[in-house]
Amino acid sequence: MTEDYALHGEGLRRALADAELVPLLPALAHLTDDLSLLEPALRPRDVSQVIGQAPQGGLGPEEQARARTLAERAISRWADAGRPPPGLVAPDRLLEMMRFLAGPVSPEQLPLLHHQLGLHEEPARTAAVPADFLVVVIGAGMSGLVAAHQLRRAGIPFVVLERNDDVGGVWLENTYPGVRLDTSNFCYSYSFAQGDGWEDYYSPGGAVRRYLGGVSHDLGLRDSIRFRTAVRALTFDESDLRWRVEATGPDGPISLRANAVVSAVGQLNNPRDAEIPGLGTFAGPSWHTARWNHSVPLAGKRVAVVGTGASAFQVIGQIAAEVGSLSIFQRTPPWVMPTPTYTRKLKPGLRWLFHALPLYQRWYRFNQFWINVEGRRRFALVDPAWHRPGSVSADNDRLREALTASLAQTYEDRPDLLAKMTPDYPPYAKRMLRDDGSWAAALKQDNVEVVTEKIAEAYEGGLRTVDGAEHPADVIIHGTGFTASEFLRGITVRGRGGADLHERWGDDARAYGGITVPGFPNLFLLYGPNTNLVVNGSIVFFSEAEVEFVLACLGHLFEHRLRVLEPTEEALAQFYARVDEASSRMAFGVDGVSSWYKSASGRVTQNWPLTTLEFWEMTRGPVEGRFRAW
Repeated sequence: MTEDYALHGEGLRRALADAELVPLLPALAHLTDDLSLLEPALRPRDVSQVIGQAPQGGLGPEEQARARTLAERAISRWADAGRPPPGLVAPDRLLEMMRFLAGPVSPEQLPLLHHQLGLHEEPARTAAVPADFLVVVIGAGMSGLVAAHQLRRAGIPFVVLERNDDVGGVWLENTYPGVRLDTSNFCYSYSFAQGDGWEDYYSPGGAVRRYLGGVSHDLGLRDSIRFRTAVRALTFDESDLRWRVEATGPDGPISLRANAVVSAVGQLNNPRDAEIPGLGTFAGPSWHTARWNHSVPLAGKRVAVVGTGASAFQVIGQIAAEVGSLSIFQRTPPWVMPTPTYTRKLKPGLRWLFHALPLYQRWYRFNQFWINVEGRRRFALVDPAWHRPGSVSADNDRLREALTASLAQTYEDRPDLLAKMTPDYPPYAKRMLRDDGSWAAALKQDNVEVVTEKIAEAYEGGLRTVDGAEHPADVIIHGTGFTASEFLRGITVRGRGGADLHERWGDDARAYGGITVPGFPNLFLLYGPNTNLVVNGSIVFFSEAEVEFVLACLGHLFEHRLRVLEPTEEALAQFYARVDEASSRMAFGVDGVSSWYKSASGRVTQNWPLTTLEFWEMTRGPVEGRFRAW
């Protein structure tokens, strides 16, 4: 933080020049309880443009000047009054502040929005917890920490089993060059732990690891985590209605009896190596991006990167200038969303204001969340009457045209790359990536080649493509994603009657709400089937909502003195009739496009196709008639 800023005069004006004005005004109205700051003319014009977010909510220069004037006066008055802390705000006044940002939101949305503002957590459940009740949480990544925090608040005994030696999950395991969020780090922070330490718009992996590690320390969760402990098997014992949890810890085998199991292992935790014939004959080192070998220097080396998905995309921009040569083997190009702030630091005045003004960062995060909830979903919706190749609706086609125009401008000097880097599938049918220009700059370097011919085999000195060309390499890097659709891979799970969960699922994992499965009582999945996000919401929000559902289920058991519950087969069938139909109306569900969003059968098993509000409503607790408990 610089000392050039102040709460009065020119120092304040310098800070306000860097401010995000749309969330600043409700933050100040909240801080000072002055709704006159929320002038109708200063409400955001555009939630989202075809490409990216509208700067300052679409406000023009005169409107921005007016907003800064109002903010300067309000901040100065607040400072002169001794910087009083914010008081409780009446619900109707808080609603007006929310509507300034979000428009005429429905009453059904208000609990969701209040939750995301994160002013205070709901009271922990007071139902008596049975003696010797224990919850086992598998994994201490982003979702596992949510589960641990909320279980502790509710007074429910638990233990977390984590296979690594620290918290963080994928953010601990993925340390490759360039690893970074592609969603705003404010949306990737918990509603109950909104730290003010972010320095970037999209934080690098190290910052995310530090944030999650800090949360585990600050909330006192680490004493409840058993590190270097990998779960191998879960078996439901019908004689005492508990799960037997078999694991391997640092000192050998471990066996626990759990009344409930919460799996927080996620979807992107088991790397998928490239299937290359003859890879064993390659003489050099080879590794997956998620298992980066930091002992091998790449400077001056001939490097082959297989894949152009998210991790490969980030790696390539970092290593291209360092290596001797770089061969990039691409099956299909990604759509790239131009994002000038992708690797930028937050503006210094904005960071100073986050520290100086209570509530500002909360409202900034709230605004980012709302943009993600409502901003871009329309661009991924399928119009059944639309039949133009390469797009799925008029909005989707507008996006395609804008992205294509951006590509044409970017590769104006390289028509060969333009042909290779222009996708032929609809935007959002595959994961869209963010770039601030680093990707194209890397591809244009003289030592870089993009190979679109299929790899035929590996040989001792590199890779050979189907056209017979040899591509010498000293190192091969697999940027080929994860076994995302193989949920709970590596863990044997047997439910009632000895039913094997993996046999039940086959290639198509299904869980009611993505969380619970018939025949597997008190087994709860976080980031389970059909809970990944593409264009709406926040994965952190989804994890928080899922954990709230778990607590609601356990609270139901405690209140009614029951032991276990599970969804009915009918409820699961009805849920997936709805989900599969909705998936067919999203760009990521269209036929003819393969992606990690789909299982081997071609069915979408990863993504949530409905609205964020629908997920929120579904996770408020078990609905009578859809669950059986005993």
